[in-house]
Amino acid sequence: MTQWQGKLFPIDNYRWQIPRNYKEGMKVPGLIYASQEMMASICKEQTLEQVANVASLPGIVKYSLAMPDIHWGYGFPIGGVAAMDLEEGVISPGGVGYDINCGVRMLRTDLHENDVRPRIDRLINELYDNVPSGLGSEGKVKVSQKELKKLMVEGARRAIKLGMGFEDDIETTEENGCLGGADPEKVSDRAIKRGMPQAGTLGSGNHFLEIQAVEEIFDPHAASVMGISEIGQVLILIHTGSRGFGHQVCTDHLRVMEKAVIQYGIELPDRQLACAPINSREGKNYLAAMACAANYAWFNRQCIAHWTRESFCKVLGKSAEELGIRQIYDVAHNIAKIEEHVVGGQMMKVCVHRKGATRAFPPGHKDIPQRYKEIGQPVLIPGDMGRCSFIAAGTQKAMEETFGSTCHGAGRVLSRSAARRSISGRDVVHEMQKRNITIRTGDISSLAEEASLAYKDVTEVIDVVHQSGISRKIARTVPLGVIKG
Repeated sequence: MTQWQGKLFPIDNYRWQIPRNYKEGMKVPGLIYASQEMMASICKEQTLEQVANVASLPGIVKYSLAMPDIHWGYGFPIGGVAAMDLEEGVISPGGVGYDINCGVRMLRTDLHENDVRPRIDRLINELYDNVPSGLGSEGKVKVSQKELKKLMVEGARRAIKLGMGFEDDIETTEENGCLGGADPEKVSDRAIKRGMPQAGTLGSGNHFLEIQAVEEIFDPHAASVMGISEIGQVLILIHTGSRGFGHQVCTDHLRVMEKAVIQYGIELPDRQLACAPINSREGKNYLAAMACAANYAWFNRQCIAHWTRESFCKVLGKSAEELGIRQIYDVAHNIAKIEEHVVGGQMMKVCVHRKGATRAFPPGHKDIPQRYKEIGQPVLIPGDMGRCSFIAAGTQKAMEETFGSTCHGAGRVLSRSAARRSISGRDVVHEMQKRNITIRTGDISSLAEEASLAYKDVTEVIDVVHQSGISRKIARTVPLGVIKG
């Protein structure tokens, strides 16, 4: 891609604006969160053009937003946020992405790194055997078509009804692990066939399960509320989504939206922004199907969390209660949701698209668990598998400026094919061994796609959102062992 040559004005050290007059058809400015060094890299491709394109969508309000982990995506940039007026606005599958409700779940334990290091190989092998992973992997939960429709509606709670998890898991999951409005009748037979064998699987690509240790605590009080109390404490991070089921839901409804654009006379600067009015039949059908995929993903992460607990208990010979394994939180970062936000001084309902962006609601918000009312919603930001990850919290400034949103991870700087040309999977294994990180995967060659060099440094990403005030750092973790699909 060629260097982006558009108009870009700095607001301060961490915010940049694309003015509304940059491009004909823009209805709002673009607002990008990035450091000066990051912006130099971001401008090397046409991602900012996607930010400007999103700003032209009907009914968009305030800004077309981009987080510091922004990179090129389908229609919307990954790391993009946009809110639409419910009456005038549209819903766009490109603003959610193919992996609907790809998200992150984190568990805390009473274990210390010293307890786990001598058993890390056994733990990783047990997790690898107990949690189905890899391209086309099939779940241990045998899901019939009837059962699949139940989990589409019930989400994580369906897994708990099947004996996988606890009520506390529901309380510490965004939307209580179930997005309302799901309608299995809006999901195609093809999506159902893809979804039946993959329920309860980690998947491939950038999905992973990681055993981590706390390396630094920035806010001891907020950390303690989350159950994080000391350096070296062991945490577990699960990153996966709706697998082939969500991909098919997106594919099916994109085809519908491409026709809807013509039917409703919507002019777009990029056909990948295919959309339909939120209140149209096509828009409502997509939201109902997307909710099914979101609930599938929450079911998925609930199953994996249960098997993770089982694996730790088996290797360490103690119960989950004795090991202190309980959930900190679960957040989505590819989703569209109807929420209430202040726009132009008035509270209004909008449809917030978050694509590669995490909800970051502030202290006191009605939609976060009671235990976190004082500190704000936990925000889980995974880095690449060789460096570190962060735990943060939502802020009032995020609510005022970004529709309660922040970054979701490190953000790619190399495509998967470019990463493969730059390094081999075996080189990645050797590099991780030097860092004392155990890794298990079914396809060593694919590790090249997820090498550290393929990603921005998540520390730089989190510094931007922390310094700009849209989330605040609570703790940093480092990997001890990783399972990649």
